[in-house]
Amino acid sequence: MEDIFATGDELGPLKVIHVQEPSIGLKATLVIDNVALGPSVGGVRMAPDVSTIECARLARAMTLKNAAAGLDHGGGKSVLYGDPKMPLEKKEQLIRGMACALREAEQYIFAPDMGTEEESMAWIKDEIGRVVGLPCEIGGIPLDQVGATGWGLSHVAEIAAKHIGMELEGAKFVIQGFGAVGKNTARFLGEKGAILVATADSKGVIYNENGLDVAELIELKKEGKSVIESKVGTVLESEKIVDVECDIWVPAARPDIITEKNMHRLKTKLVVEGANIPITYGAEKYLHEKGVLCVPDFIANAGGVICAATEYLGKCQKEAFVAIEEKLRANSSLVLEKSREKEILPRDAAIEFAVQRVKKAMGYKRWSLF
Repeated sequence: MEDIFATGDELGPLKVIHVQEPSIGLKATLVIDNVALGPSVGGVRMAPDVSTIECARLARAMTLKNAAAGLDHGGGKSVLYGDPKMPLEKKEQLIRGMACALREAEQYIFAPDMGTEEESMAWIKDEIGRVVGLPCEIGGIPLDQVGATGWGLSHVAEIAAKHIGMELEGAKFVIQGFGAVGKNTARFLGEKGAILVATADSKGVIYNENGLDVAELIELKKEGKSVIESKVGTVLESEKIVDVECDIWVPAARPDIITEKNMHRLKTKLVVEGANIPITYGAEKYLHEKGVLCVPDFIANAGGVICAATEYLGKCQKEAFVAIEEKLRANSSLVLEKSREKEILPRDAAIEFAVQRVKKAMGYKRWSLF
């Protein structure tokens, strides 16, 4: 898999741009994967341990996600090396510096991702203007605040649950990563009658087989505290989140959380991938053979980019949420039915669906890269 992204394939990547400015400690990478459908949209991921390969994998996921969602955008991603919890002034300096360095990369539209948020996007807008996911005060639809990705995931979970004969009402679910995506997914699934039994953040896992108080957990995070400070659950070590038995398991944090090393420990009926590339292909194949349905990331978590694309067109939050619901319910149904009919992995069915659109768009171009 890494060789593909290191050397490229028929879809891309189009450009890989490395940025360094030692005087301020800036180190970043942008991968524009494919722009046959339009300018690429993808988030700025900030973490100390990001890499070019991770960035390329995420950019490809965005190509597939945008194509599957029927958006007029290609796929791209950028990563910024650094701790997102660094002093705000330093973070602002790095993000503004990154934006300025990539001013000429007009085929890429910045968006929020793990480690960046609406405020970060406001800094980028001030520098170069080419950005989505802005605070509402300056005309944006704040993706994390309104919970666009979580809204979409809740609808995908409902479709997928029915696909395997399970109702959301009373279903027990686990959220791995109680950040912007995780907490909103928990909120929306809770409104549909599902019960959160475990969740995790960087400090550990909080577990209660009878159900956790989602509102309390959200309030704890607002106060800068960990979910393990909840008064209604048992604290477990972070890696134990994989072992909690449930009906629905939602990875909503970093890549490669479930791999060939721990895939046998997962005890669930349905996985709805809220994070990007959270499960290796081999692990998905194993789970599929064991009867566990895995809805792939670029189908399940496309709510955020659909919201971003809606904002880019100057439309409102209500229109974004209607589009998310309609597109994700239709796409998840289509992919799961194709998977069943062809007896292939949902991911393979989804890739076939998305790549077909990208290749068709490439065929209309004088040069498919531009």
